[in-house]
Amino acid sequence: MGSTNKYFFKDMSVMFGRSMRHIFRSMDTIITVCITPIAMMLLFVYVFGGAMETGAENYINYLLPGIMLMAIGSGIAYVAYRLFIDKERGIFERFHSMPIARSTVLWGHVLTSLISNGISVVVIILVALLIGFRSSAGIFEWLGVFGILGIFTLALTWIAVIAGLAAKTPDGAGAFSYPIIFLPFISSAFVPTNTMPSVVRAFAENQPVTPIVEAIRNLLANQLVGNEIWTALAWCIAIIVVAYIFAMRIYKKI
Repeated sequence: MGSTNKYFFKDMSVMFGRSMRHIFRSMDTIITVCITPIAMMLLFVYVFGGAMETGAENYINYLLPGIMLMAIGSGIAYVAYRLFIDKERGIFERFHSMPIARSTVLWGHVLTSLISNGISVVVIILVALLIGFRSSAGIFEWLGVFGILGIFTLALTWIAVIAGLAAKTPDGAGAFSYPIIFLPFISSAFVPTNTMPSVVRAFAENQPVTPIVEAIRNLLANQLVGNEIWTALAWCIAIIVVAYIFAMRIYKKI
């Protein structure tokens, strides 16, 4: 056990490399993740954008944070699918027979999710720049944006780990992501919450996507970030802790 813990990071780097090779051998995964959010971004900017009353001069500036969260929600489905495939093929049993830290197998998938979703987000930002997105944010604001997105990705990825380990079919492994993908629609991602009916507004203002969107939007506009950033971080950290505990409990039973 001491030797296993000693080489934890070395073991994790090996598992991370294995998972990343799967990504680079099928880059269509990242392309597929980007297609739907980019299509939604183009649809809302060029079809619905003129009808949206957001108070922003440039609707793409208002819209982009929600689109990035949608892309991450779509990307984590592949984490659940790859974990399910590893479980069904008996890969976990093979790794468990080796003198490695058991949790590094999961961490390899989790770190790969951070990298692959980061690539997807960068692609979406580049497309947004082409269609008019502009930001006055400085380097520290951009670091804050990517920091929040990274923590959000980590939170959703651990939920994906639970889905992948607990699923009975490949479709079931990825199906959990659908509500997450559409959660930004019931938030301030596309329109201000004050335009919504009271019941919908109450839900929109008290779910995790809204404070995350607002924090990212203020950072990109180089505006003062209020309590939204702390609320966003609290949501993400709480999800990470709870999802990690449940994921590890399920993993130990495999």
